[in-house]
Amino acid sequence: MTAPVFEEYEPAGDCPCGGCAERRRLLARGLPLRAGGHPAAHGARRALVLVTAAGVALAATGVGAGEADADTGGPAPGAALGTGRAGTAAVAEPDPETPQGVRGPLYGPPSAGPSSNHSVEGLRATSRADIINRAKRWVNAKVPYSMTKYWSDGYRQDCSGYVSMAWNLEGNEWTGSLSRFGTRIAREELQPGDMLLFHNSSDPTKGSHVTIFGGWTDYTHSYYLAYEQTKPATRAQATPMAYWNNSASYVAYRYKGVTGGNSGSTPETAKPTAFPGAKSFGPGADGAHVTELGRMLVARGGARFYSVGPGPRWSESDRRATEAFQRAQGWRGAEADGLPGPDTWRYLTDGLGKNIPAKRASRPGGTGARPAYPGKGQFRPGRSGEYVTQLGKRLVKRGYGSHYVTGPGPRWGEADRRNVEAFQRAQGWRGSAADGYPGPETWRRLFA
Repeated sequence: MTAPVFEEYEPAGDCPCGGCAERRRLLARGLPLRAGGHPAAHGARRALVLVTAAGVALAATGVGAGEADADTGGPAPGAALGTGRAGTAAVAEPDPETPQGVRGPLYGPPSAGPSSNHSVEGLRATSRADIINRAKRWVNAKVPYSMTKYWSDGYRQDCSGYVSMAWNLEGNEWTGSLSRFGTRIAREELQPGDMLLFHNSSDPTKGSHVTIFGGWTDYTHSYYLAYEQTKPATRAQATPMAYWNNSASYVAYRYKGVTGGNSGSTPETAKPTAFPGAKSFGPGADGAHVTELGRMLVARGGARFYSVGPGPRWSESDRRATEAFQRAQGWRGAEADGLPGPDTWRYLTDGLGKNIPAKRASRPGGTGARPAYPGKGQFRPGRSGEYVTQLGKRLVKRGYGSHYVTGPGPRWGEADRRNVEAFQRAQGWRGSAADGYPGPETWRRLFA
C-alpha cells in the first residue's frame, strides 16, 4: 500500500475553522514544557515530523484513516491529521483558547520557556493588602488584554502576567510555573491575595487561566470577587467558585512570600486583628480598637472626617467616616449605620472593597448629585431622548462602551442594551437582572 502524502501547512493564528484550531492545538502538544509548552510558533517542524511519521506507520500496518481505536472506541491516533490521497477526516471544534505568553523577564520579550529548576528562594515579601492594591491598579486602568504586550510596570498583559504583577514577582510567569511560587491550600482556607489556578498540562492553550481571590461575596461561599486579566481588559467581578468553566480543575495557592499587615514587614503568623465586637465601638467607647479603626479609615480615604486624631475615644468623626466607607461598598440602611460590624472590619483589615470617594465638587449651577432615574420607559426600542445620550456617555466613562460603533446618541439601540448588560453582569447579576435595560439600581450604581 502506498503511504499517504501529507502536505505541510502552517495554521493561521486567527483562523477560526476547526482544522486550523486543531492544528494549533496539536503543534502545542508537540512541545516539551521546558520549551514553553504551548506557543505553536516554536517547534512547528518537530510537530510536523511526528504527524507525518504517525501517518506513515498507520499506512504500513494497514490502518485506515477512519478506523476506530480498539481501546478507546474513538478515531485511531493520527487518523485526523493532515491531508492527502488518504482522504480528509472531520475535526471537532475545540474549546475556546485562552492564549498566554511564557515565562520571561520584565519589559523584555518572552524567553524560550519556564525553567524546570527555577528557584523561589529570596521571594519579595508582600502583604495581602499590597497584593489587592496592585491588582486594583490594573482594574482602574482597564489594562487591555494581550499575550504579547507589556504594561508600563513591565508585566505582560495576560492572566499570568497579571498575577505575576499582583504577587510582585521578579519576572513574568505563566500558568505552568506560577504554582512554584505558592503553597497549595484548600478552598476553604482562601484569603484575599491568594490565587485560583487551572493549568491544563496536556494542552496549555485549552482553558488554562488564573485569578486573584479578593474575598467571598456571599455567606454561602459560592461566589467570590475575582480579580483577573481577560478580554477585553482587567476586571473585578463576582464569580462562581472557582470559575465559569473548568471549575473543578482550579487549585488554590497562597504566595510563599505573603506577610500580614499593610507594609509587608510582619510575618503571616501575625494575622490581622480579629473583630473585637460591637461593644468596642459607639458612644462612650474608648480604647485601642477605636484608634485602629480610625487609622484604617484614614488609609481608605476618610481623612477629611477627622479634624484631629484619630484617637481612642469614639466620636462623631469615627461614625461619619465608618458610614462613608460602608456606603462606598453599596450598603444602605442598617448596613450603613456608621457602627462597624464584622463585615466592615473584615473589609478594612483585608483591604477589600472600595475606598471612600473624595468629596465631590458641586457642579456650576447644580448640586453635584446624581441625576434622578427617569424610568424604564425611556430605554426601550424606538425611544429617543437626552436620557439615552446621558446613559451612553456614562457607560463610556465607566469603561462599558465597547459596543458603540458611533455615538452614543439619543436613539436607544442594541449597542446601548449590550453595554448596559455588560455593566450589569460586571455587578455579578444574571438572568432578568442583567437584561440590558437599566432599572433604578443599575442607574444608581452607574452614576455612583
